[in-house]
Parts: sequence; C-alpha cells; structure tokens
Amino acid sequence: MIARLSGTMVLAGDRWVIIDVHGVGYQVQVTQPALRRLADTREPVTLFTHLVVREDAVTLYGFPHQSELEMFRILIGVTGIGPQIAMNLLSRIGIEEFAIAILNDDEKTLTRIPGIGPKSAKRLILELRDKMKKVGETIVRGETKDSMAIHDAVSALVSLGFAEKESRDAVNAAAPEHGSSTVQGLIKAALAKLKER
Repeated sequence: MIARLSGTMVLAGDRWVIIDVHGVGYQVQVTQPALRRLADTREPVTLFTHLVVREDAVTLYGFPHQSELEMFRILIGVTGIGPQIAMNLLSRIGIEEFAIAILNDDEKTLTRIPGIGPKSAKRLILELRDKMKKVGETIVRGETKDSMAIHDAVSALVSLGFAEKESRDAVNAAAPEHGSSTVQGLIKAALAKLKER
C-alpha cells in the first residue's frame, strides 16, 4: 500500500500529475483544486494517497490534505459511488460544503456533481447523515487546526533564524510522520529534520 508520496511534480495532465520520488515517477489522479495548487508550485510536494487495484488498472489517487483522503474513502464506501465520482465531488465542492449538504438534505447541491443523480444523492444523504454529524465536523475542524499549527510552526522556525523555505519544507516533511496536532510537536519534529540536513 502506498500511503504517501513526497517529491517533485514533473508533469501534469487534466486530472493527474506525475510526482518524481528519487527518480521514480508516480502518476497520481488528483482533484481540480489540487491540480491548480500543484501547478503553481516548484517546491517539493506531499500527497496522501489511496491505491485502487482492479483487473484492468492500478490507479493512485492523491490529496494534499489527510482530511480530503479520509473524505474520499468515506465516499467510495457508499453503494454506487466509485473513485471517479468521488473525485468529481471533491473537485466541485469542498468538504465543508459537502458535509453541510448532507446534514441539510440538500439534494440540489449534490446533483450538480457529474455522475450523481437524484437516486445517488438520496443514497449519499441516507448513508452518510449520521457519519457527517460525527466525522464530517471533525474533518473540517481538524483541517483548520492542522493548517494553523503548520503556519505557526513555520513562523516559529523563521523567528529562530531559519529561512522560510527550509522551515516550510521541514514542517511539511515532519507533519505526516509526527502529526500536526500541536505546534510544539511540529517544531520539535521539524528541528530534527533540519539537523539531518
């Protein structure tokens, strides 16, 4: 199982990117918002990934945030929702908007997504309503909390005299391995990364 990739984006298509990891290129399917973000950066990137193996294809799906990966896995667990429909949904509306649509029985918002008709929208609402009450709110809160922790950790390292780019690279490298629940934990892990260089 490939759970995470860190490397340099070398090529991009309309729905995918190729990430070079130590000389090996991985083709990864990404959402449209992720594709736009990746196209604007020349710095190393990290994607949290989900591998789908079928008789005729092996496909890797990648997400800049763990919360997006978790939502993708929730979606493909719903009857009739495959990886491509899940990617369409995450490309069109964010996690928070999706959670709100489920909790408000908002079929209209859901049927705007290619591949989701009235029946699929009803099924999503029925199967995910309880889960969104618990998991959806946690995911949204967690993403905001993680983003703030990463930002604060980078700022702290810069104030200690490290360059902004090396600080950001160290924090981004440390976050998936050590978690990003606390700023102090991230700073400690990032400092260890900086000492390795």
